[in-house]
Amino acid sequence: MPALRQYLRHWMRPRRTSAIAEACLIGLVAALSAVLLKAGSGWFGAMRVHQSNLFPAWILLPSFGLTFGYLSGLLVERLAPEASGSGIPHVKAVLANAATDISWRTAGVKLLASTLAIGSGLTIGRQGPTVHIGAALAAQFSRWVPTSPDHRRQMIAAGAGAGLAAAFNAPITGVLFVVEELLRDLSSLTLGTAILASFIGAVVSRILGGRSLDLSLVLTAHSTSFSLIELPFFLLLGILAGLLGSLFHRGIIASLKFYRQLHISLSLRIALAGLISGIAIALLPPTFRDNSGLREFLITGDASLELAAIAFVAQFILTLVAFGSGAPGGLFAPSLIIGSALGYVVGLTEFYVLGIGSPATYALAGMGAFFSVVSKVPITAIAIVFEMTTDFNLVLPLMIGSVTAYLIAERLAPGSIYDKILQLNGINLEPAATPKGFLAELTAEDVMQRRVETLGAQMTLDEAVQAFSRSHHRGFPVVDNSKLIGIITQTDLAKIRDRPLPGDTPISEVMTPQPVTVSPHTTLAHVLYLLDRYQLSRLPVVENRRMVGIITRADIIRVEADKLSGETEQTGPQPEPSYIVYQTRSPSTGRGRILVPIANPQTAESLLQMAAAIARDRDYELECIQVILVSRRSSPAETSVRTGKSRKLLRQAEVIAKKQKIPVHTQIRVAHDTAQAILETIKEQHIDILLMGWKGNTITPGRIFGNVVDTLIRQAPCDVVLVKLPEDRQQTTSNRQEAFPPQLSSPTPDSLLPAPSFNRWLVPMAGGPNAKVAIKLLPPLVSLGKQPEIQLCQVIESKEAKPDLSVLQQAIRYLVKYRQLSGKVTAVPVVSNSVADGLINLVKSEDFDVVVLGASREGMLQRAIKGNIPAQIANRVDSTVILVRGEIDGK
Repeated sequence: MPALRQYLRHWMRPRRTSAIAEACLIGLVAALSAVLLKAGSGWFGAMRVHQSNLFPAWILLPSFGLTFGYLSGLLVERLAPEASGSGIPHVKAVLANAATDISWRTAGVKLLASTLAIGSGLTIGRQGPTVHIGAALAAQFSRWVPTSPDHRRQMIAAGAGAGLAAAFNAPITGVLFVVEELLRDLSSLTLGTAILASFIGAVVSRILGGRSLDLSLVLTAHSTSFSLIELPFFLLLGILAGLLGSLFHRGIIASLKFYRQLHISLSLRIALAGLISGIAIALLPPTFRDNSGLREFLITGDASLELAAIAFVAQFILTLVAFGSGAPGGLFAPSLIIGSALGYVVGLTEFYVLGIGSPATYALAGMGAFFSVVSKVPITAIAIVFEMTTDFNLVLPLMIGSVTAYLIAERLAPGSIYDKILQLNGINLEPAATPKGFLAELTAEDVMQRRVETLGAQMTLDEAVQAFSRSHHRGFPVVDNSKLIGIITQTDLAKIRDRPLPGDTPISEVMTPQPVTVSPHTTLAHVLYLLDRYQLSRLPVVENRRMVGIITRADIIRVEADKLSGETEQTGPQPEPSYIVYQTRSPSTGRGRILVPIANPQTAESLLQMAAAIARDRDYELECIQVILVSRRSSPAETSVRTGKSRKLLRQAEVIAKKQKIPVHTQIRVAHDTAQAILETIKEQHIDILLMGWKGNTITPGRIFGNVVDTLIRQAPCDVVLVKLPEDRQQTTSNRQEAFPPQLSSPTPDSLLPAPSFNRWLVPMAGGPNAKVAIKLLPPLVSLGKQPEIQLCQVIESKEAKPDLSVLQQAIRYLVKYRQLSGKVTAVPVVSNSVADGLINLVKSEDFDVVVLGASREGMLQRAIKGNIPAQIANRVDSTVILVRGEIDGK
């Protein structure tokens, strides 16, 4: 079974070959959705036209528009608000990683709502919704079969292209639209997936839509023509399309703003648009009741000049009325009809003046010209008309009209209309305003740990167990001749309990072979995807099979936290490495080390007693540090400092450790930054636990615990224990703004300070990994009390009839059975709607001496920002508060 799981994991990795199958499947489902939308809206629209011939049109058409427009808007409003409008702006936003999302729910609502809206007579198209539906289905598929973020974007774009190809029966158009409008990417994977999906979509749509694979359409039944003498008229057509298309562009934006100013719901807006459209169409000739029929009527050359002009004006205005309401429909079909009407007018004018030319040719060229202005995709516009007609005579007229119109429109109304719609919604996709996220900018090489502890392939199980016991790491890469061949974790060692192996068994027999790896140039976005995809805590960084580093979740979180806090954008002189000016060393006999930064004489003894208790229980050594800060304008290695008071404080640590018979090492560092000096010490001395004090509040803007403590919580790789002692044990001088001050005041005699009580302990439990870390620290800590009483609690809401207290029971079993605590241990549920308020009230009512909170790195910072534990508790209770965060190298 392990071999099978390993094979499946290897098979499920994102690969280029899997993109072929995905693209084909996406093309198929996009085609099916396009056929359903075409058939549904066509049947509904045909019924409306038929009924308008049987009943008074001035009653039936407005009623249809009002009723079904309202139903369409209600569906969108209640079930999927992101399904409103064209859908193409939403797809662009998703591809740009904006704060929006699409799924099967979006696709289903879009399909049904668009069928109702289009069939009700609104002058909108089904091609935009088909693009949206195809992209939404592809996005949902990428969730079911997880892929990398970049691969997911390409699949969503392929789904959009397949939807457009299926809607127009034009595969080349779908590919060009992906490249020109959506991704603007010419990589082989993008082109390959887009081509496959668009081809499958177009073929399936043709077959199911009742057409054969013959590309000749009814539009080519009438011949087209082009001669050089007509060149000025095609230029005129391009100019008019550019001018009027720019006006249409601005009109769409104005219409969207106007409807928003009405301050009515989406359903009422669409109902209003349906009512207006129904009244207008009832007043127009019967030809205008079928939008697709009107386009073919103009292209075939059977319309008069007056009818073509009316068609242009009517379609122009009614599209603004319909699209601005937010109805689930697109602009592709309306822009093609408007363009064909404009081209037909120019063609008939030329025929009347010169007696030559084909109005149908101008109608088709006008379709491409106006489409290129509205969507700002001239190449796609040329391709879409060509694919619909397969007439080479149209290529040059299309190019002249489309390019001319596009160039004029870019001067008068620059930018894509879809980008402008997104800007109205507060999403700006302009290149200058949307720099790449730092996860896409940084690579594994930028944040990986270059010094990696590895194990040899021939190392035995006994030696591996010893290596784990000496280290805080939960996994080691396994190398052979400097080449990575596997990885071994604590989970791998735990599995052998079921099948005991001799201690001299090589670890190569129990390790995980062929681990997931990344190269130094892999982006952090992809690294984070792999960590989440395979539920890993670390990824080896490999170059030509040679191990060059390792990257963990902690490394990425640290970079993200620094980015958010702005610490990566420091100005002025950068801090130099700290400099050790004094140190004492004892024989190293412990299995690990606890680092205690000492700054406050009033709390130093209590912190040292806690650290000594933990060290005695775990057979650890103490490392005590005193940091003296100097100006960044001077070098720590060259600045003269006085160390008398600092040495006196460190001697206090030596006395306490000597009484406990614990090895103690002390040092004084001169530094620009306290946190940096402590982090350097953690790295140099291989610290396992950092135990530090906190005054309980901070006056630093934007900080939770203060500059120093916040930085250490985010970046310290070891266990972190943050202690807030009662206020009467803390220094209160006005110049003390952080947890570790640059200067020390004279020590206050212990006899003048009340000794903190450590008898009654409260430990909230929620089942998180750091709560377990806190429980494991309890046995040595409670030994500081004379008759300790421990109460475990779990906050529950009042509506829970039978709370799950299994976490509390497991904790009690560990403390009583395995650690054999002599003190009293109880467990109770606490009913409260607020975790913080419930615990604070319990502490005050029961008069607990110590509160121990197990909070993760994110919990200590992010939850505090949101007003949750642990910051509220630490600030609002007078008891000692101990916050525990486990090492962040593991899961």
